[in-house]
Amino acid sequence: MRTESQSSAVFEAIQSEQFVSVRRRIFRQLIESLIYEGVISPEVEEQQGELRFTIQGQDESGHPVVYACQGKKRFTFGRIRLNSEPVVRIGNGEASEADSLAQFLLEIRNSLGADEGRLVTFINELEQTLFKDTLAQHYRFKTGKPMRESSYDDLEGDVMDGHPYHPSYKSRIGFTFEDQYRYGPEFKPEIRPFWVAVHKNWTRAAVSRRLNLKEFLLEELGPEQVAEFAATIRDQGLDPDDYLFLPVHPWQWENRIATSHLEDLREKRLILLGTSKDVYRPQQSIRTLANSSSPKKAYLKLAMSIVNTSTGRVLAPHTVENAPSVSDWLKELAAADRFLTEETRVVLLGEVAGISYDRPARSDLVQPSIYGVLGCIWRESLHSYLEKDEEAVPFNGLCSVDLDGRPFIEPWVREAGLENWLKKLFEVSILPIVHLLYAHGIALESHAQNMVLIHKKGIPSRLGLKDFHDGIRFSKAHLTAPEKCPDLLATPEYHARVNRNSFIETDDLALVRDFMHDAFFFINLGELALFLADHYGYEENRFWSLASEVIKTYQQRFPELKDRFKRFDLFAPTIEVEQLTKRRFYPDTELRIHEVPNPLSLCQEAAHAGAGK
Repeated sequence: MRTESQSSAVFEAIQSEQFVSVRRRIFRQLIESLIYEGVISPEVEEQQGELRFTIQGQDESGHPVVYACQGKKRFTFGRIRLNSEPVVRIGNGEASEADSLAQFLLEIRNSLGADEGRLVTFINELEQTLFKDTLAQHYRFKTGKPMRESSYDDLEGDVMDGHPYHPSYKSRIGFTFEDQYRYGPEFKPEIRPFWVAVHKNWTRAAVSRRLNLKEFLLEELGPEQVAEFAATIRDQGLDPDDYLFLPVHPWQWENRIATSHLEDLREKRLILLGTSKDVYRPQQSIRTLANSSSPKKAYLKLAMSIVNTSTGRVLAPHTVENAPSVSDWLKELAAADRFLTEETRVVLLGEVAGISYDRPARSDLVQPSIYGVLGCIWRESLHSYLEKDEEAVPFNGLCSVDLDGRPFIEPWVREAGLENWLKKLFEVSILPIVHLLYAHGIALESHAQNMVLIHKKGIPSRLGLKDFHDGIRFSKAHLTAPEKCPDLLATPEYHARVNRNSFIETDDLALVRDFMHDAFFFINLGELALFLADHYGYEENRFWSLASEVIKTYQQRFPELKDRFKRFDLFAPTIEVEQLTKRRFYPDTELRIHEVPNPLSLCQEAAHAGAGK
């Protein structure tokens, strides 16, 4: 798409109905999370089975204004969910739809107690989300292709709704609108990564014990391109054996590396080699590219200096170096575990190699700004695991609505019956994740982008899991086989200061359990519970009762793990979940978490009460 036509598309999108629907969605998620996380305390009044929330503020002249909306407190983790009616702003005796996210936050900022600089940054994230998601949703509307006709690789772009709880779910800070079209997964662009040679003296590299790094890169690139790259290095009067080949996202090369690594380029510690012969397409996470020329080749997870869902998307070198060791560890545990290999047949998409350029900065003051800006993790392709009769869908696709206004899963649940389908989904998704926690002591950050549902004509058959390098948590003292745990690099202090939640090992077992509980039950299954209630009238307490039954049946089968069931108590009355919105207003000096009611516990209490009658 040329820049002129892109500009016309942008103007058209901003005038469209999609702009309004996206703005309303962001308003809903913003207010829901502000109330739920205790950032604001609105006045609450019950009206005809719904709650009316009134939020007080004042305009720039100091006059009072009120924002009003309606919704419910849901059974699922006590979540706040607003209805589809627009948020209303009342000021100077007039009521109208609230149409400015910035105005809303500025007019209630006295209630927020937020750092002003962080507030302005967050407002920008919300407005960028409005802009970028509008472009995506309008493009989807214009192209008009139903999701149900899409393959797995297409669905990685078609499932475009982003984080269902975080209000700045598509901010992509750093992207221009041209970048959005060039690199956004919704637009299915063809991308050829740049490749650079990185001098081994300043490079961290790791590879699975099952592979040889040189042979792996030869297979991924092909002999012809490897020979061309080696010739380019020799043309500089240098020895190819002193370098490793590293892919770079085109956006990262143009916007970061070409300017931040001038000295490295001039001194030829970095050498630009050219672009990939293979064509790639971005997955939902933007920085992970799937090889569309050779789908069974590895995915590339590349460092990108953008911010999305309020998080920088670089690749910390210590996690890049840890990646193959973590994957080897998980795969070896699974291979020796018949429940995982023969019954659940879970697919662990291993991170088989990692390379990062990590030359220290001249000063500690600037080290955090360049840490992790140039690196890649190679992840196994799902296509290497799919059997002939299997298809796959990103797990968050289960909560998607197709262009006809019906849920994506509609044909599946109609054919199988909603509850039968849901029981099968729970067995496929819950069992491998809780087994890794209970039987091995390892919690996975199994949010929806880290999970793939493998199915046979819509019937769930098994689960694909990914993103392990910084998506696990454990206490070494409470691992079933601590001697098998690899020696992993710890998080550097300057990186921990930027993200207090960036650690994988802890002695606090609640932090281990809730790492999985937050991502998998709270966000992942929690959104599905709300989705099925809203679209099918399926009761949330019935949803969580079924989930509880799957876990209880598992526990009855493995009585030898009884002590571990108590240690990692998934039925605790409350769990701690991350305050994803609150942390935007305050310095990241501590974990921002709060206790919420656990629906698994509530269902267990109800079952006990019923049994006692």
